Amino acid sequence: MSPPIVTKTGIDVLRERGFDILRGKRVGLITNPTGLTSDLQSTIDILFRAEGVQLTALYGPEHGVRGDAEAGKYIDTYVDKATGLPVYSLYGKTRKPTKEMLSGIDVLVYDIQDIGVRSYTYISTMGLAMEAAAENGLEFVVLDRPDPLTGNQVGGPMLEPQFKSFVGAFPVPYVYGMTAGELAEMINGEGWLNGGRTCKLTVVPLQGWNRSMWWDETGLEWVPTSPHIPHASTTIFYVLTGLLGELGTANQGVGYTLPFELIGAPWVRGGELAAYLNAQNLEGIRFRQMWYKPFYFDTTGIQYEGVQIHVIDRNKVDMTLVQVHILDALLKLFPDWSIFDRARPERQNTFDKVVGTTDVRRWLQSRVEPAEIVRRLDQARAGFMIKREKYLKYE
Repeated sequence: MSPPIVTKTGIDVLRERGFDILRGKRVGLITNPTGLTSDLQSTIDILFRAEGVQLTALYGPEHGVRGDAEAGKYIDTYVDKATGLPVYSLYGKTRKPTKEMLSGIDVLVYDIQDIGVRSYTYISTMGLAMEAAAENGLEFVVLDRPDPLTGNQVGGPMLEPQFKSFVGAFPVPYVYGMTAGELAEMINGEGWLNGGRTCKLTVVPLQGWNRSMWWDETGLEWVPTSPHIPHASTTIFYVLTGLLGELGTANQGVGYTLPFELIGAPWVRGGELAAYLNAQNLEGIRFRQMWYKPFYFDTTGIQYEGVQIHVIDRNKVDMTLVQVHILDALLKLFPDWSIFDRARPERQNTFDKVVGTTDVRRWLQSRVEPAEIVRRLDQARAGFMIKREKYLKYE
């Protein structure tokens, strides 16, 4: 039996209000399969049927509006079969809506579930759409959604300006502890849009959500935000091992049934890795030896040895500390299989781009201890934490 629904998302609140801010307007909707009401109706279909609202065009980020595009695969413009509306891709040749794409639109609405991690590209899409709205004199509405990592988890490295990219669009930490609506207000308020522009922004807020809530406490159903985030709990593991996957020198469970929950390779000695990591006494987490065979991406049929990560108490886990300890352990225990030295140059560059700095890689390669690395990262984040405070909408 599902828990009672405690939290109302932005689209639920907007529907209860009779779509007040959209009535009489031509609407462009940026969404994907996570844009749903609490009773699992697509925001596309809700707005298409809404009296007084003229849904005019759809815009799809990575994975497309209906979720039928693979990660990293470019999408072309097409027609949505259910509504007959044009669907413009924001993950193809164009990542920012063009003037032509916005023709005949009065307001752009954004409704996508995010995971609270900077490298996840939906917030980059949101920022570029906000820029387009500012440049074309359009209103921009964010239908807010909970941060599945809670609104209190903030950690990891800040993004340095030279690493700005589609996997790191804004100067926020790797885990930023804000809803999409809060982040949109910070982007607007801090002048982070191109040329320091601001857009006419409205956030339709959540009801019944507070910063300490994990996803399962909201009563909302989880819809995979991308193929490898099948469960709300996967977002925690994404933070713990996602960076490792950027290097391509060890596996983090992608290609097997436990994406981001494993650390493995043919050369890993799982018992030794589990014992070492458990000896670090990292709060809220345990590691267990495991063998597995990836069955997609790596289809060689080779058995991997490694560890499965078990989150025992999610409120005690320091995700950044665990992430750094995992990378450090692989370097210390398996020096002949260096996860950095064996990575192709372009994969090392991608790692640095996603991390947002070269510091973490350099410190790990210089054998700086994980606790000291995290202390330095915490120190670098202090200014952000002060700025962030005024944009928090929820207790």
